[in-house]
Amino acid sequence: MSPTSIYLIRHGETAWNAEGRFQGRLDSPLTARGIAQAEACGRRLATLAAEIDSFQCSPLGRTRQTAAILRSFAAYPEAAFDSRLAEVSLGSWDGLTDIDIDAGWPGLLDGSTPFDWFFHSPDGERFEAAATRVRSWMDSQQGTVIAVSHGLLGRIVRGVYLGLAKDDALRLPVPQDVIWHLANGRITQIDA
Repeated sequence: MSPTSIYLIRHGETAWNAEGRFQGRLDSPLTARGIAQAEACGRRLATLAAEIDSFQCSPLGRTRQTAAILRSFAAYPEAAFDSRLAEVSLGSWDGLTDIDIDAGWPGLLDGSTPFDWFFHSPDGERFEAAATRVRSWMDSQQGTVIAVSHGLLGRIVRGVYLGLAKDDALRLPVPQDVIWHLANGRITQIDA
C-alpha cells in the first residue's frame, strides 16, 4: 500500500503563540481559541476521509491535546506519537520572544529573513536535519494518514512534499485552522 494522501494539521493556538513566544520543543497549553480551532478542524476532517490507515502525531503536549480533540469527532486509529513530527528545536531560544533573543544574542539575527532566522540559533536544529527527518517520516507512511504537527515543521513537510527550495518552503503559510491535504503531488488547503 503506497501513500495515497496525508491530512496535515497544525496544533491549535497555544498560550505562547498568543504571547509571541517561540515554543520549539517546549510546550504551553491550547488557548480557548486553540481548542475552538482544533474542534473546527476535527469537525471538518470527519467529513473528508472515510477510511484512515494511520493517525500520526508529534509527541509534544500541544499536538497531543489537538490530536485528542480531533479524535473525538471520528473513530480513527489509535494515535502513534512520532518524534520525526516534533517541532524544530530552537535550542536555547526555545520559549523566548524575538525581543529576548535580540537582547541575549545581539546582532546574531542581522541579515536573516523573517523565515530563516529560526536556524540561526547557536544550538538549535538546522533546516537540513529537520528536512531529513521529515523525508524519513514521509517515506515510512502508507495509505491515508492524518498527521498532527507544528507550524515550522509543517512548512518543511509541505516543502519536502512539493520539492521546494528552502526559502520557498519557509515562506509557506501556517494557519491553525486549516487542513492541508497532500495527495497526487499537490497540496490542497481545506479551511476548517
